[in-house]
Amino acid sequence: MNYLSAENLAKSYGDRTLFKNLTFGINRGDKVAIVGANGSGKTTLLSILAGSMPPDAGIVSHRKDISIGYLDQQPDLNDSLTIMEVVLAGESAQLDAVRAYEQALANEDHDALEEAMSNMEKLEAWDYEAQIRQILGELGIQDVNQIAGSLSGGQRKRVALARVLIQNPDLLILDEPTNHLDLEAIEYLENYLNTNNGTLLMVSHDRYFLDRVCNQIAELDSGQLYTYKGNYAYFLEKKEERETAAASELTKDRNTFRRELEWMRRQPKARGTKAQYRIDAFEELKEKTSGKRNDGELDLNLRMARLGSKILEVENLSKRFGDKVLLDHFNYTFKRPDRVGLIGKNGMGKTTLMNMLTGQLRPDSGKITTGGTVKFGYYTQTELDLPENQRVIDVVQDVAEVMKLANGDTITATQLLSRFLFDRSKQYDFVAKLSGGEKRRLQLLLVLVQNPNFLILDEPTNDLDIMTLNVLEDFLLNFPGCVLIVTHDRYFMDRLVEHVFVLEGEGKVRDYPGNYTDYRDWRDAQPKAIRSGKAAPAETKVSAPAAAPVTSSANSAKRKLSFKELKEYESIEKELESLEEHKNNLVNLLNSGGPHEQLTAWAREIELIDQTIAQKSDRWLELAEYI
Repeated sequence: MNYLSAENLAKSYGDRTLFKNLTFGINRGDKVAIVGANGSGKTTLLSILAGSMPPDAGIVSHRKDISIGYLDQQPDLNDSLTIMEVVLAGESAQLDAVRAYEQALANEDHDALEEAMSNMEKLEAWDYEAQIRQILGELGIQDVNQIAGSLSGGQRKRVALARVLIQNPDLLILDEPTNHLDLEAIEYLENYLNTNNGTLLMVSHDRYFLDRVCNQIAELDSGQLYTYKGNYAYFLEKKEERETAAASELTKDRNTFRRELEWMRRQPKARGTKAQYRIDAFEELKEKTSGKRNDGELDLNLRMARLGSKILEVENLSKRFGDKVLLDHFNYTFKRPDRVGLIGKNGMGKTTLMNMLTGQLRPDSGKITTGGTVKFGYYTQTELDLPENQRVIDVVQDVAEVMKLANGDTITATQLLSRFLFDRSKQYDFVAKLSGGEKRRLQLLLVLVQNPNFLILDEPTNDLDIMTLNVLEDFLLNFPGCVLIVTHDRYFMDRLVEHVFVLEGEGKVRDYPGNYTDYRDWRDAQPKAIRSGKAAPAETKVSAPAAAPVTSSANSAKRKLSFKELKEYESIEKELESLEEHKNNLVNLLNSGGPHEQLTAWAREIELIDQTIAQKSDRWLELAEYI
């Protein structure tokens, strides 16, 4: 069943054509991600398909009897409403019923109240407010009475995401849904979308997310859309095959073009009409061979300032805002080349810690000693505050006219911009014309151009395309200085960091040796009390200079398990492993696609398995208290 179809779409900005003659369709049950380089037009295409922007040419058709939910990259909220009111302002039959009930209750209209209650019962909308609070809580929003106008950009995005999820539309259209989410919220959203039997269209650069959620990838490349049936790993394999074939075809075309060019030069100016077909074919071939884009490679081979033996020492660092303790006597000595990931829920103090390390915020107590050779490069979540009417080349020249590379060579600002994939025409564009990803790439350039030897990167993956992320990862792997990273991109963190600081709340920081997935696997294997940091047996302590888990001291007072309970405990462990394996198999089947009825059945089975896992996990934790 077709939900959305687009025929011969075209969109240009001035003399720049994003795409033309683009045709695309989505069927019920599809979960499609649009990927592509920064500036290729992904967000524009998504806006056109969602109906919030008109194309220059072409037609977009939606099935009339379906509901559509759209999450914009910059969501528009009514700043005078509370968070709960913003979410209730969405569109769905259940939300209409809740609003009618609330209004009848406020007006003390008994007839309207009776009708509203009947409608609430019919639509099963009584627990709707609880669902809203649950979704907001999973996305890191706790105070539902906070006014929308007081929210940060990241909070606004999360509220808008909650609003569109609670509507449970038939077709869900999401633009960078994982931006501004912490890691736990991303995993919640990943599980939600995997078990939801709706239809999904999104733009995302999160490679784990793409691999686990989508069953179809559409790449927007040079104005054309290439669609692949399968997840992200399958797309990478098929894309390589397509590019290899395209390179071979381009070589053939260029050889033909050279032969035809010689023929054209030999012909007299007054050509006969008999050769017109060949002349037309030559012009077409000329456009085909000259129009091929050379992506090039993002070159980050920049010189790093010398880094001495003394780098950064943190002693008894403490910080609180009001009653909320963010750090409590945190200690750590950075060594070369430390690669640290900083993780924790939103609001736990990740950005606060980075601001203190770089001297932008004073601690309440404690001491930070910075080595004399340390030169910070701080890449923040906040977008560049640049005049919209300033040209890109002028922005870079204001920082440095020339730059030295690691090999000692000197390059100009123009050459440097070219290495960062800004071609000549783009260098003289105004900042206002750059896409979100291009602005972030320019921001990265301005950080690296200052030759830092200690990089602090706060969400560097937001809005960067996958090609840029791959090259940035390679650069950081070979970077000889220190790196401290906050990112929601689990693949990016897994590839780069060697240990993680986990902000657990109440000022506690756990230094765990390993990457994010290592830590998550360890955390998930612990009883609930240990995960929350409230208690931990001595053998789970992690050797670290940061705050270690608290040890339990009442084991001797606990009762012993009976033989039957011990057998039950062991059997539950095996059952949970089997259930998780079965669930993963079903998720893989969902990602591979299939008939809608089968997809629905698999999704329902996954929900039942999740419920069973939750029940058995609770019983396992209950028994584990007495092991």
